[in-house]
Amino acid sequence: MHRRHFLGSAALAATSLMLPWVGGAQAFAAAPRRRLLPLALNPGDTIGLVSPSAATDEPLDLQLAQEAMEALGLKVKVGPHLGARRGHLAGSDAERAGDLNAMFADREVKAIVCARGGSGAARLLPLLDYAAIRRHPKILLGYSDITALHNALLSQAGLVSFHGPIGIGSWNSFNADQFRRVFFQREQMEYRNSADKGDELVQRRNRTVTITGGKAQGELVGGNLSVLVALAGSPYLPDFRGKILFLEDVSEAPYRIDRMLSTLRLMGALDQVAGVIFGECTECDPGNGYGSLTLPQIFDDYFKPLKVPAYRGAMIGHIRQQFIVPVGGRVEMDADAGTFRMLEPVFAG
Repeated sequence: MHRRHFLGSAALAATSLMLPWVGGAQAFAAAPRRRLLPLALNPGDTIGLVSPSAATDEPLDLQLAQEAMEALGLKVKVGPHLGARRGHLAGSDAERAGDLNAMFADREVKAIVCARGGSGAARLLPLLDYAAIRRHPKILLGYSDITALHNALLSQAGLVSFHGPIGIGSWNSFNADQFRRVFFQREQMEYRNSADKGDELVQRRNRTVTITGGKAQGELVGGNLSVLVALAGSPYLPDFRGKILFLEDVSEAPYRIDRMLSTLRLMGALDQVAGVIFGECTECDPGNGYGSLTLPQIFDDYFKPLKVPAYRGAMIGHIRQQFIVPVGGRVEMDADAGTFRMLEPVFAG
């Protein structure tokens, strides 16, 4: 992602740290923790609205985020620094981490919605109170830069969290329906792309493509590829063994996607997964014709040799209509059908 232009050198440095251990073992990865399910959410409950990453320069966006949550039938408690700004960040690291810790500790708050992504969530990871989070497990919803929080919560607290729309994003009928089905109805979802062809004779949008056929089961890990790879060499990267890896990204040239997947391969992560689901790579076109590998070529290069089920095109990523998926939830994927489904409940009680 353009906002992380430093990623190439960071990934290279992280990879060099990992060279001495060969055979796919993950250096610095946190020891697997017992999976912890968040408490369920019901209409009328209070959610906390926080901004752990970038600032929002349009106050109306934050108002719309609050109104969207209220339209879903929820009460909203706003983080004290929701509208703060320090450079590109929504306040200082201490302020943003303080808002997040306070929402987890607040017994009135039943779930936490991130207002936006951007950049900066990884700065908070050493400042979060994981012991308190384990005592008060709650839903956390967001995507993009919030990938850093999802992986930290999973690796440090074992907490299942949810990759999906941010507060200031579009709350169209598809996203609102996903929210109600996942959180209010607690449906064990099957994630199947919308079959709406629009005015096309054949379906073009939201089309899945099989890379390697087959079915696999495992817990979901992943999120935004750029943010995930930037955690390399840290204790906040989860265990990849036997997991279903899901990925997405935005505004990345194919050569950058290639570099990041190379990092995952060099560190042994790809060799450990049971399956791969790549969502959308939005605005990731190669540009000036020849002179670049295409994304399908890159996916074939990295995913086909794994000989595990893999497909691309799932409705995950920087797109208007998004699945809400449980990071750490156990699923079964079907790469031939281009679907995956929850195998177990993802809420306590």
